[in-house]
Amino acid sequence: MTNGHEANLIVGLDVGTAQTTAVIGETLPNGEISIIGVANQPSRGMDKGGVNDLDSVMRSVKLALNQAATIAECDVSSVYLSISGRHIHSQNEKGMVSIDGHEVTQEDVDHVIHTARSVKIPTERQTLHVLPQDYIIDELEGIKSPVGMSGVRMEANVHMVTCSADWARNITKCVERCDVRVDSLVFSGIASAEAVLTEDEKDLGVCLVDIGAGTTDIAVYAGGSLRHCAVLPVAGNQVTSDIAKIFRTPLSHAEQIKVDFACARAALVGKEESIEVPSVGGRPARTMSRQTLAEVVEPRYQELFELVAEALRNSGFDGQVPAGIVLTGGTAQIEGAETVAEEIFGMPVRLAPPLPLKGLHQYVEEPGFATAVGLLHFGVAQLDKKVEAKASENGIGQSIRRMRNWFKEAF
Repeated sequence: MTNGHEANLIVGLDVGTAQTTAVIGETLPNGEISIIGVANQPSRGMDKGGVNDLDSVMRSVKLALNQAATIAECDVSSVYLSISGRHIHSQNEKGMVSIDGHEVTQEDVDHVIHTARSVKIPTERQTLHVLPQDYIIDELEGIKSPVGMSGVRMEANVHMVTCSADWARNITKCVERCDVRVDSLVFSGIASAEAVLTEDEKDLGVCLVDIGAGTTDIAVYAGGSLRHCAVLPVAGNQVTSDIAKIFRTPLSHAEQIKVDFACARAALVGKEESIEVPSVGGRPARTMSRQTLAEVVEPRYQELFELVAEALRNSGFDGQVPAGIVLTGGTAQIEGAETVAEEIFGMPVRLAPPLPLKGLHQYVEEPGFATAVGLLHFGVAQLDKKVEAKASENGIGQSIRRMRNWFKEAF
């Protein structure tokens, strides 16, 4: 961004299977985010989180960024970019350093995190995130902020998220060829969690389920930290495909029928309700029962939630989410989805749009904007870390200069 307040602007770019969303936010003095630009364009060239047509993706990205920049009256030079797909993996790791009885500094914290992330990963993969969970100093566990504490040995528990290096290069290339720099690649499940989860939910234990068009992202939080994440290559496009095949209607019309009329629980739909279904090949449209549509959709949502429940059980964290399930993403908005999810999971379920923001917030108050808005929150956190690091460096630099002066005077 090249206008006068560029340092306060952050851009989130979510390149999904169905939609490419760009959101521009301005950070306010009190730390809040004000939305000043929003754009949503149909995605082309994406499938289940991966690029299969680079030029088509570039066009979608360029359209979304240009439209959002026009609304915000700024130039976009860098973005926080989401990434998803079945190639996303996660693991919990541990690092340890000796602190020899002195007070823990930020440098010690950085060192112990570095040792935790030093685990060998395959050359075809790259690290997306290394997120601290908690620290242990000698026998004291569950420490959230160890700076200033004393001990002999410090350990760190971290959560690592990795991705396919090729998938990351391809999506990054699409953006960079639009003359835009990628500040950071962010797993879309983490971004969505930043937008929709409350701190109470993260502390108590919660499972986020972000259902898009091509993928379903899962992120499990407990004790205030990310504990597990995964991606299922099953999502809303399967529902659209079922509607298109069974009702013999083009995919574009099937998608619109899903958005406007579909219900995940047939019992919630009146038998007298009907919808008009466009036909293929210029044939006249037909009138169909909306309950028949729900009977097509319901089994697919049941299957999707059963797959998520199985993934949660396999993670070993199914007993650590007393706050329940939080649904978000465009495909989660369908009527009856919460009801079906509660029956499958056997725990509380809520549908979550992004938490309230300032500015043009009314344009991003739907679950489908969760990832793009979450990228803004992630960007603000990254900027805060850079400010803290710079302040810390300045403090260290002053200490070194004082030591040098003392040596000069003494010797």
